[in-house]
Amino acid sequence: MTAIDWSVMGAYLIGMLALALWIGRSQRSSDDYFLGGQTLSSGSLAASTIATQCSTNSLLGAPAFVGFTVGGGLVWLQYELAVPLAMAALLWLLIPARRSASASVYGILETELGRSSRLVASGCFLLFRGVATGVTIYGVSLVLALILEVSYTTAVFLLMAVTIVYDLLGGLRAVVVSDVIQLILLTVTVLISLTLLVDTHGWEQLFADRTTVLVNDWGMAGNSYGFWPMLIGGFFLYTAYYGCDQSQAQRVLAAGSEQGSQRVLLLNGLCRFPLVLAYCLLGLGLAAYASSSPEFIAALPTTSGGTPNFNLVFPTYVLREFGVGFVGLIMVGLVAAAMSSIDSAINSLSAATVEDFVRPRRPELTSSQALLWSRATTLAWGLFAIAFSFQVESIAPTVLEAINKIGSMANGPLLALFCLALLLRGVAQSAALAGFATGIAGNLILAFAAPQVSWLWWNPFGFAIAFGTAIGLTLLNGQPLTRRTYEGPPLGGYVGILLVAAILILAICWGLDRL
Repeated sequence: MTAIDWSVMGAYLIGMLALALWIGRSQRSSDDYFLGGQTLSSGSLAASTIATQCSTNSLLGAPAFVGFTVGGGLVWLQYELAVPLAMAALLWLLIPARRSASASVYGILETELGRSSRLVASGCFLLFRGVATGVTIYGVSLVLALILEVSYTTAVFLLMAVTIVYDLLGGLRAVVVSDVIQLILLTVTVLISLTLLVDTHGWEQLFADRTTVLVNDWGMAGNSYGFWPMLIGGFFLYTAYYGCDQSQAQRVLAAGSEQGSQRVLLLNGLCRFPLVLAYCLLGLGLAAYASSSPEFIAALPTTSGGTPNFNLVFPTYVLREFGVGFVGLIMVGLVAAAMSSIDSAINSLSAATVEDFVRPRRPELTSSQALLWSRATTLAWGLFAIAFSFQVESIAPTVLEAINKIGSMANGPLLALFCLALLLRGVAQSAALAGFATGIAGNLILAFAAPQVSWLWWNPFGFAIAFGTAIGLTLLNGQPLTRRTYEGPPLGGYVGILLVAAILILAICWGLDRL
């Protein structure tokens, strides 16, 4: 990178810090810090959610998977079929949860089941999200170190110093604003790159290979990415992730009304697929570029094993093909995407810590004291994630791949806990927690006894075991069960739109599969 490119990056980072300082000047309470005063628009909250999902890891990993990984290609698009279906389900689950959750989505569990359920669910989130954030810092900093030609420690400092200070100053409102900016930068970057690749190679060359999308496989014999595990398992995974993970559900809680929360879910269900499709097409374009430029693969940085690091195909392409200044702008997009994922996670970790563990023990806290606690825990989680990121490589070489699988161990049981609280009356907390523990145990047994079964099936399997165990124990105790009903905004129109979106995504996948 040239001095001009570094200047572009520096100007962006300084501008973001100034923006956070300006946004945070009016914060007076933890609700301002964690929920933005519930005055953020549905569109910005939905964009923030999408930006958190479609981050640097996606921008690097999706093209590598689609264009260069054995068994890859466009099969990843099958995963997106589950997103609008999950959003439709959450229209029922998250709206009643919003009424009792304050700044933490786990508040509804205490209201309907008991405090222990809230602490177990929140503690589970803190454990997995805290570790996952450290892993994200490790992966992104490693990439930034290679791209920017600096040491790993320098890359961590560059990324996290700005991210933590930005989060401390601005809270969720600043996170959402930066996410919107990042999403715009990423979208423009991908579209410009894709346009250049199409102009050079044409659509026919892009679709000459690796265009299989729909794979009629149940994922029982070693193929984790068949249609059925990605549809059914993906539905439970996304419902749990967007509904039971504080880092995602916090956006829904931050909306100013129940209708606003519904619009956040609707927009997320509609707008995520086009961006993921663009990522995947970018992967096809980069594969076509590599086939016509043999020296490109040789120019890639290598992994510790000496093989080309295909996760770096996109930034390497940018460095080779883009002019001075534009390289810095696109690298800003990569850094901004990394900040988006990390600052969102740290803010949500702080929210769960303060709302679920600190406030109940310190009810006398004033608004200003709660705000101070919020910022202190944000700093603490940021430092924890940094410290853990330096230990990732020594823990296990497969930890980057395994982190999603570890999360899937708990996704189903955690979703079952929420469904028991929100859909049924009469379930005892002890039965619900016993079901939660049994669901995780069942997933562990399935993982070790049948490793050939796709890990995506752990999500519905863990849900079924946890939900069924809790119901069974409740009925054995002679406790009657009744269905909860909630009054709220009508859902039929939004659900219908999301179902149509799922059908359109399936049609697009079918059409691509026939190319």
